Amino acid sequence: MRYRRLGPSGLFVSELCLGTMTFGGSEGMWGQIGQLGQKEADGLVKTALDAGINFIDTANIYAGGESERILGKSLKNLGVRRDEVVIATKVLGPMGEGINSRGASRYHIMDQCKASLERLQLDHIDLYQIHGFDPHTPIVETLEALDTLVRHGHVRYIGLSNWAAWQIVKAVGIAEARRLAPILSLQAYYTIAGRDLEREVVPMLKDTGIGLMVWSPLAGGFLSGKYDREGKGADGRRANFDFPPLNKDRAFEVIEVMRPIAEAKGCSVAQVALAWLLHQDAVTSVIVGAKRVDQLSDNIGATAIELSEDDLAALDKVSALPEEYPGWMLERQGAYRAH
Repeated sequence: MRYRRLGPSGLFVSELCLGTMTFGGSEGMWGQIGQLGQKEADGLVKTALDAGINFIDTANIYAGGESERILGKSLKNLGVRRDEVVIATKVLGPMGEGINSRGASRYHIMDQCKASLERLQLDHIDLYQIHGFDPHTPIVETLEALDTLVRHGHVRYIGLSNWAAWQIVKAVGIAEARRLAPILSLQAYYTIAGRDLEREVVPMLKDTGIGLMVWSPLAGGFLSGKYDREGKGADGRRANFDFPPLNKDRAFEVIEVMRPIAEAKGCSVAQVALAWLLHQDAVTSVIVGAKRVDQLSDNIGATAIELSEDDLAALDKVSALPEEYPGWMLERQGAYRAH
């Protein structure tokens, strides 16, 4: 397991991060994603820690807070020292019926940080992330609330999730101008079958130094290798929860190129998909979730997969984004300055 700095900070996190969205679901969407109880969660957390993963991600909205509760209990059950793990959680989604029980307002952020700390049984959150963009709350209000939490010691670092590039750059400018806690990370969807992030977000991340945490690196299980054009694997998670959206024809083309690479290396297709992400310069940590220990162990095995230049070239060719304006114009005009 390798460790990388999280954005422009001195905090080092493992290249794989344990995702806990499968913890605690009972009905509805969360029940479809995962229904893991305490015993199963303890097994996954132990497997992750034993493999060298020191980074665990959750969110207050996962199973209505049950994911945080189960994770906090797992850390206690396993006797995990607080300085051995980096715990990340998120805030934004509805946590009650009230009109202010959602969003990125100061009201909701301060209230939910306290609630998350209680559920996690922790005295501080290492990385507190805004789970999405709230168009009804001024960005400065959100950032000042996060800065207050950092100054009070309830939160160590702050991050964002599912924001557009222009929104992030605006937030960075506000934080710098007002000397507020800096934004260290972005949690975003990125896979070899869904490389849209490379158009605007990845260049922005490289320019600002913000770290990237990748969620759903296997496209909701689609890139696990169990799906094919003939319908194999149609009874998997996507049968009930077809998310995130992707161009399945393009995804199948990518899978067809990954299969021989996996066979040659004696590994799974899923490991190739994860290894591709770990070879991308912009990626800090890839979030892997699972329902079973064997699934998690297979994902962890991706850290040992080395993709050759030929492998990467073949994967890049089949998964490359179609050209789009202004990208093709920026590339053309940028060539004028090449030397």
